[in-house]
Amino acid sequence: MSLELYTDSLKIRSLTPEDWPHFLSVHQDEQQNRYVRAPQSEGVIRERFDQRLTPWHYESGAWLTLVIETIDGGEFIGFTGFYCVDASLRQVEMGYMLSRSGQGRGYATESLKAVIDWACLQFKVHKFIALCTDNNLASARVLEKCGFVLEGTLRQNFRLNQTWVDDRYYGLLASERPDSPQ
Repeated sequence: MSLELYTDSLKIRSLTPEDWPHFLSVHQDEQQNRYVRAPQSEGVIRERFDQRLTPWHYESGAWLTLVIETIDGGEFIGFTGFYCVDASLRQVEMGYMLSRSGQGRGYATESLKAVIDWACLQFKVHKFIALCTDNNLASARVLEKCGFVLEGTLRQNFRLNQTWVDDRYYGLLASERPDSPQ
């Protein structure tokens, strides 16, 4: 499945082999990953990248990884995407990770809204789920701007750098997303 979505300032497209340098850079950057995962080897990151290049199907349980770029100039911004958590319940989990240069410019919110709208039309998603560590305030703001509601805190849900951290559990019903047709 090859995909291209456009917003006012972004192009969101399918991952290609040429995206490897950006994928590696984002996933090796300790600062960018401080709320996500402990540093991993290039081999582990390469395996994840190669897996995400394989043909994607909605019900596969695999991540659909999309590249975010600016429309004017094609500047690499980061990655976004989702995976189907439960096809019968029509639930997906969303994710995103931006390069340092792409942060703080509204691109996470803009790209997430576009992917949510596309997923609603394409797959009739009922509910979107997102988790972020409790102290990842920037990510929490992005989710809230997109209409996600904090549904709870999963205490000591994730181990990050040998420390148990709480996860914020967010949900967004497709019918309640901002600007959705009712």
